[in-house]
Amino acid sequence: MRTPIIAGNWKMNNSLAEARELVGALRDEMAALAAGGKVEIVLCPPFLAVPSVAELLKGTPVRVGAQDLFWESKGAFTGEISPAMLAEVCAYVIIGHSERRQFFSETDAHVNKKLRAALAHQLVPIVCVGENLAQYEAGKTGEVVGAQVRAAFAEVSKEHARGVVIAYEPIWAIGTGKAASGAGANAVIGLTIRGALAEMFNEETAQSVRVQYGGSVNPKNVAEFLAQPDIDGALVGGASLVAADFIAICKAAAR
Repeated sequence: MRTPIIAGNWKMNNSLAEARELVGALRDEMAALAAGGKVEIVLCPPFLAVPSVAELLKGTPVRVGAQDLFWESKGAFTGEISPAMLAEVCAYVIIGHSERRQFFSETDAHVNKKLRAALAHQLVPIVCVGENLAQYEAGKTGEVVGAQVRAAFAEVSKEHARGVVIAYEPIWAIGTGKAASGAGANAVIGLTIRGALAEMFNEETAQSVRVQYGGSVNPKNVAEFLAQPDIDGALVGGASLVAADFIAICKAAAR
C-alpha cells in the first residue's frame, strides 16, 4: 500500500519571519499526523527559508523540501543551488514545476538532468508533469503527459524510479480555482502516468511510485482526489500558506 504524501509548495511567498510563524502554527499538528504513519508531510519553502524551517522541524517526522535545484554539484553557475547544498538540509526537492517550464524555459531534458542529480545526492524528487489548457482542449493530455514522464525518467533505473514522487498538475488548474475532477485526474494518473512507467520499467514499478494531484487543491475538494485509487496525495499551493487549510488537507490524507 502506498503511503499518501502531502507537500506544501509555498512558491515565492513568506519572509523569514512569516515562514517561522507559519511553521509555528503548523508544527505540532503536522508532527502528530505524520507520526501516525498514515501520511507523509513535506514543506517546501523558498530557498532562503529552508534552513530555518528545517531547524524548526528538527526532531519531528515532517520533512523539508526545496522548490528547485541545479544539476551540477558546484561551479560557476551564479544564482543556482546545487543538490549537494540541499542535501544538508532537505529530504525532498520539487523538479519541473510548470512555472519553471513556463517562466524559466525549463525543458524535459533539464528536468531529467535535475532528477538524476537529485537521486545521486539521496534527495527524493517530486517531479511535476501536466498539460496546458490548449493541449487539454485539443485532447492531447495523454500524449503530452506521457512524453513528459518518459523524458523525466530516461536513464533512471527501476530501483531509483520507485523512490520518485510524481505530481500530476494540469497547468490549466494551477492557481485558477478550477481543479480537475477526481475521476479525470485519476484516469490520467492510472492510464497515462502509470502506463508510461510500466512501459519503461514494469507494472510493479508503476504501481509502487506515488503520484500526487496538484492544482487548486483545498480542504473542500481534497477528499474527492484522495478517494481515487491511483492518487497518492497532493501537491498543495495556495492552501499550504493557510495553517488551518493545510492541516485540514493533511488530516484528510491521514484518514
